[in-house]
Formats: sequence, structure tokens, C-alpha cells
Amino acid sequence: MTRFTTVINPENLAGNPAFAQGVITEAGRTIYVGGQNGVDTTGALVEGLEAQTAQAIRNVLTVLEAAGTGPENVARLSIHLLDGSDPRAAFAASGAVWGNHPTAITVLLVSGLARPGALVEIDAIATVPPRTGAA
Repeated sequence: MTRFTTVINPENLAGNPAFAQGVITEAGRTIYVGGQNGVDTTGALVEGLEAQTAQAIRNVLTVLEAAGTGPENVARLSIHLLDGSDPRAAFAASGAVWGNHPTAITVLLVSGLARPGALVEIDAIATVPPRTGAA
């Protein structure tokens, strides 16, 4: 799949291999993926931070695929973790599913999430490649 984003990591900022400092989108269409929790296809919440994070990432990827795009075109991920959660465990779980697709990431520790029992919620902003035959 053609990449429609350019990762920006200025040399004068400390680098981090897990995320990009900024992302420029090249395409004219954008998808805003609503917050995804760690729920499976039946709507059941999976158990534990790592499992919920991996499932939430899979859910984001499912929405992206349905829109005709993928993780290579994500400009930004926002990861909301329940306060007291271990961000390193969440990063490890998300990276195993997300793969090597650097993007801008914001991680927030929050006092609560709307879904009872949810430990993580992830949303995304991505470019969508132009439709075939579009002007």
C-alpha cells in the first residue's frame, strides 16, 4: 500500500524509536477513528491491560481497513490509559500488533473511561488514499 504520510523527527529533538514527533499527511481525505476499547467481536471486554491494549489496536486497524487505509497512513494515535496503568506494558502490547509504523502518539493517564472495566481507549487520525478514478 502506498504511504500518504511523512514522518517528521527533527534532529534537534531527542528521538524515540516508538513514535514520531510529527506526521505530515499528503492525501486530501481523513478518517477520525473513534475511541476503541479492548472489546472482542462479541462486544465482550478482554481481561488485563496488555490484552485490552492489543485488542483496541486490532479494533483501530479494523476501522482503518474498512476505510481503505492502514497503519502506514496514521498521523496520530491517542492512547488513554486508566490512571495507575503501566504505559510500558501498554506500549509493548500495542507495538506487537501495530508493527513498525511510526506515528505521532499522545498517551494520557486518566481517572476513568466511559466503559466500565475498560483500562485503555485508543483513537486515531489517518489519511485515506484517493479513490480510484477520483479527480
